[in-house]
Amino acid sequence: MKKVINPERKQWEELLKRPTQSFEDIERTVAEIFGEIKAKGDEAVNRYTELFDGVKPDNLEVSAEEINEAQTEVSDDLKQAIQLAKKNIEAFHAAQKQGKVAVETVAGVECWQEKRPIQKVGLYIPGGTAPLFSTILMLAVPAQIAGCREIVLCSPPNKQGTINPVILYTAALCGIDRIFKVGGIQAIAGMTFGTETLPKVYKIFGPGNQFVTVAKQMATKYDVAIDMPAGPSELLVLADNTANAAFVASDLLSQAEHGKDSQVILVSLSEDFLEQVEKEVANQLEQLPRKEIASAAIQNSRLIFIKEKETALELINEYAPEHFIVCCSESDYFVDGIQNAGSVFIGNNTPESAGDYASGTNHTLPTNGYAKQYSGVNLDSFMKTISFQKITEEGIRTIGPAIELMAEAEGLQAHKNAVSLRLKELENAN
Repeated sequence: MKKVINPERKQWEELLKRPTQSFEDIERTVAEIFGEIKAKGDEAVNRYTELFDGVKPDNLEVSAEEINEAQTEVSDDLKQAIQLAKKNIEAFHAAQKQGKVAVETVAGVECWQEKRPIQKVGLYIPGGTAPLFSTILMLAVPAQIAGCREIVLCSPPNKQGTINPVILYTAALCGIDRIFKVGGIQAIAGMTFGTETLPKVYKIFGPGNQFVTVAKQMATKYDVAIDMPAGPSELLVLADNTANAAFVASDLLSQAEHGKDSQVILVSLSEDFLEQVEKEVANQLEQLPRKEIASAAIQNSRLIFIKEKETALELINEYAPEHFIVCCSESDYFVDGIQNAGSVFIGNNTPESAGDYASGTNHTLPTNGYAKQYSGVNLDSFMKTISFQKITEEGIRTIGPAIELMAEAEGLQAHKNAVSLRLKELENAN
């Protein structure tokens, strides 16, 4: 990890740069695949699955038999762990439900809003080196609570043309029975356009690599919404000498092992603490099965000493981390002051892994600085808010003249007439 001591502000942009390719670098590849899948449907999906995943499944859709068989291949202990996590995630997201919000703005003018579920949603679940069955819980649970009518799931197949049994078990547990053996760009394109087999959806959810992230952004050009541009995982830890160096190192490595393009950063108010964590990272790294992946991510990562807490907070808000761990003697200052972060973890006993799995919060979060503009996935992500209004005779008399004046000032005569005709009718009736 590169160590930096009290960097000047002019260094921040370069220091905080993510190890990702730009949109332009891979847009051409994504656009080409999108165009072919739009034109050729399943044929193109199968071709790219064979090209990228090294297998051509007999059927794109997982059968009921495959789902049933998967139930027997997952250990009881793991099933219980998944069920515990599901229960906590359900509790946290169900608490986010909101009822009708109504107000009478003036006498006779009633306005209200109600939420409606997005009818068709697609969930993308990465497979690859780490089949993220936990992401199913994070997406399917709130989708079910919201009441989405159609929920489809895509995940890349392995070399045998099947999907990891734990993914199938978790999907079935969450009530999803339409699962497709499709990953990467072709999955996003398939759900964008619809094919002979893959349904077209209204909104796509889920994390992925840089190609999936650009594919999701491409989908928005074709009238499909996305949750957020969620790319390679990242973590920033703010810690001082009151933190446990071994804990901090384990948190950094927990994100580093996600992928070679992940990034982790430690910002510390103590130069000595940086040294302790650096040694712990080196020691723990040697024991990891995914050492090669974590080591590559560590090369993209930073140890930063900042003397003043005010400057540290400013730098953290500028970085806008996906995950932000606060473990220091003045944690309230950073918790109260953080403006840009996907999810915040506070104290020595709150590892980022808790949010990834079982505390109840959602782990589908904005990366690459998008925490400045985006929220993580929540119940509202699967819903739309519709506004309503109902105006009585008294109400249109009250606000009608103001509408007429405003419409006329904007040069929109038909807008004015829509009110004037009603006011005249009321006047004549009286």
